[in-house]
Amino acid sequence: MFFAPWLETAASLIYPQHCAACQKPIHAARGGGVCRSCLRQRIKLTGPRCAVCSQPYGGAITGVFRCMNCGDCDLAFDFATSAYRSRGVVRELVHALKYGRQLHLRHWLGRMLAEGFDDPRLEAMTIDGVVPVPLHPAKFREREFNQSALLAHEAARLRGLPVMDCLRRVRFTETQTHFHREERFANLIGAFEMRAGTEVRGQTLALVDDVLTTGSTADSCARALREAGAVAVVVITVARG
Repeated sequence: MFFAPWLETAASLIYPQHCAACQKPIHAARGGGVCRSCLRQRIKLTGPRCAVCSQPYGGAITGVFRCMNCGDCDLAFDFATSAYRSRGVVRELVHALKYGRQLHLRHWLGRMLAEGFDDPRLEAMTIDGVVPVPLHPAKFREREFNQSALLAHEAARLRGLPVMDCLRRVRFTETQTHFHREERFANLIGAFEMRAGTEVRGQTLALVDDVLTTGSTADSCARALREAGAVAVVVITVARG
């Protein structure tokens, strides 16, 4: 046991890993599963963006604006933010964790998620806890892990916040990928509820997930938290789709 870390390091130098994004060989001890070239290719979310869902806008806009998708929606969360776009390398890393079971990537992605807490709008807020988006028990049995929970624990550790596993998914739904935006919201009505014995009344919470696309999952989760008495819910994800 005493020599195990040394043996692991030596083995990683002799038998290099492959980058989770580009598949090129890297040394595990140096790259942590991702090569430096791919890390440099991550696209930061900058410039004008929707004040609600953080959808970036390429035009010259000054001041606060809501995108067309959020303009007519009564969303349960205050706003959503991410540090990165779900494009290229970032998307590959999320998929490698979520579908490729490369669980070591939770460290990289958790750090990327933690960067979302640097949003200036959060400076005036005191976050009481980090809430991961839950999986339905059937999906958890199939996958054997919840990527949102893994990322939540990593980001919460870095930010010195508690993880509050207070939500549960009570209704199994069809995969969202085949639905239009309106159908995604309708598909998730009543899909989440509070776990027995949990309390969020009067609290400001950070709901976290891997990627925000339409915001339908985040809205359904935030609605359950609001109905339980949370005073504010902000959504923080690794990336914005």
